[in-house]
Amino acid sequence: MATHAIVTHEKWLAARKKHLAKEKEFTRLREQLSKERRELPWELVDKEYLFEGENGRETLADLFEGRGQLVIYHAMFNPETAGEHTTYTKDAPCFVCSFWMDNFNGVTVHLNHRDITMAAVSLAPYAKLAAYKKRMGWSFPWVSSGGSDFNFDYRVSFTPDELSTGKVDYNYRMDPFPMSEAPGISVFLKQDGQIYHTYSAYARGLDMLNVAYHYTDLVPKGRDEDEVSAGEWVHRRDEYPD
Repeated sequence: MATHAIVTHEKWLAARKKHLAKEKEFTRLREQLSKERRELPWELVDKEYLFEGENGRETLADLFEGRGQLVIYHAMFNPETAGEHTTYTKDAPCFVCSFWMDNFNGVTVHLNHRDITMAAVSLAPYAKLAAYKKRMGWSFPWVSSGGSDFNFDYRVSFTPDELSTGKVDYNYRMDPFPMSEAPGISVFLKQDGQIYHTYSAYARGLDMLNVAYHYTDLVPKGRDEDEVSAGEWVHRRDEYPD
């Protein structure tokens, strides 16, 4: 850790107040950005998607569980393409996605009381999702989109033909991507019998959803990822070395 300035309380307080002004400006900008996000146009979901979950076959409408808003975390998990160079295996989702899902598992009850259902979706068969969910002790719904176009339409899964071109349409641009699965989040609204897609974010756009990162941003060492990415230090919760 680099040598850091050590000062008197008076100087510490002056520096803190100066930084507080920037934090308040950031808060105002964040609130404005959130307001503009909510004002973005919606698109009608007019395609039928089927999922496999705890209750058997379910539609996108079923995933709302009677609420008006649905947030879906796209978790990377496809046993058919799992291999040495993927962050997911044949029996477990991406370990970084697992880190993200740990972060929202405990808040779903609060979201439910704000008319929001939180769910995860992956291509893996439901039996594999259920087994890993039990292993982690998670309570949120996690369903399989296997056999549907859902993952491909929302740009978190890519066909072999797409991958063969060297670039895929991910995060609103064409870029190389090393795997058939990618992380993302999508938001839907159900109103007057119709379902609308209101928002999707990918890559670094998911950082704001990771509570652990907000805490690491507060401490002196920060995320401690200057030389490495999260993929080089994060483990599945029960796989950290002693």
